[in-house]
Amino acid sequence: MEFQHISVLPDETIENLNIKPDGIYLDGTLGGGGHAYRICEKLSEGGRLFGIDQDEDAIAAASRHLEDFKEKVTIIHSNYCNAKEALSERGVKKVDGILLDLGVSSYQLDNEERGFSYKYDTNLDMRMDRSSSFSAKTIVNEYSEAELYRIIRDYGEEHFAKNIAKHIVQRRAAKCIETTGELNEIIKAAIPAKMRAKTGHPSKRTFQAIRIECNHELEVLRDSLDDMIDMLNPGGRFCIITFHSLEDRIVKSTFKKNEDPCTCPPEFPVCVCGKISKGKVITRKPILPGESELEGNKRAKSAKLRVFEKI
Repeated sequence: MEFQHISVLPDETIENLNIKPDGIYLDGTLGGGGHAYRICEKLSEGGRLFGIDQDEDAIAAASRHLEDFKEKVTIIHSNYCNAKEALSERGVKKVDGILLDLGVSSYQLDNEERGFSYKYDTNLDMRMDRSSSFSAKTIVNEYSEAELYRIIRDYGEEHFAKNIAKHIVQRRAAKCIETTGELNEIIKAAIPAKMRAKTGHPSKRTFQAIRIECNHELEVLRDSLDDMIDMLNPGGRFCIITFHSLEDRIVKSTFKKNEDPCTCPPEFPVCVCGKISKGKVITRKPILPGESELEGNKRAKSAKLRVFEKI
C-alpha cells in the first residue's frame, strides 16, 4: 500500500513557523513529509531540516517525497522524545523552529495490516514503531481489568469503560483475543444498543485509548515539550497540531507554564521564586481548519494548532 496522508493546516503551520531561509528546523513527526516539503521550499542552501519518525513506512515515503531537497534534509528513525540527543549527536544544539503533528496518519489508519482501525478485521497491532514488541494485543490480553478500565476511561473518555474492561477480561479467560474484529464484538456487547445508535462506531473511543497506551503518546508528549522549548533559538517557534482534548490540554498547559513559570503566591508583591519566562504563547486560542480544508479532508475536523515563541 502506498503511503498517503494529507497534511493538516499546512498554510497556517508554515506561516506560524516564521521560517528563516538559512535556519535549522525540526519536524518531529515527519510522516510522509508533507509539512517538511513546505518547509524545505522556503530554505536556502544554508538551511537545514531534520525529520524524525518512528514508522519505517513513513521514513521510506518521506525519503522519496523529499528527494529534491536531500542535500539539506536529514531523516532519523526514532521518536521525537529523543530529538535533543539525536540532533546533538549530529552537532546541532539549537534550532529555529519545531513542528509536531500528533496522532495517527491516514496511511496507518487505512493500512489494514497495521491494526489501527476498527473498520478492518485484522491482527491487533497499533504499533507506530514496528520494531517494538509491545502491541495492542499485549494490552488487551495482559493488562488487569483495573488497568484496562483506567486507559479506556482516561484516554478514550469512554462512558462505558468499566463494562468494556469487564467484557474483555471475561472473553480472554476463555481464549486469547487476537484480532480487531474480536475486540469490536466485545466492545459492541458491552455498550447498550440504544447508546450505540447515538454515538457513532462503538469501538472508536476504546481503539483510540489502546493506541495511545500502546505508543505511550501522552507520556512522550508530556515528557518532551520542555526539552524541545529549550532547543529553540531566541525567536524560534514551536508549532504543535493536536487531534484530541487530552493532547491539547497538555500542550496548552505546558506553553502557559513556560510563558509564566512563577510559582510565588499571588499576594506576593514581587516574584522571589526566580523562575523566568522562556517565551510567549502566540495562539491564545488554537488555530482551527477552515471550511475549505474540511471539505477536502474530513480527518482534519478535530485538529488544533498552538504556537509558542522562544524569548
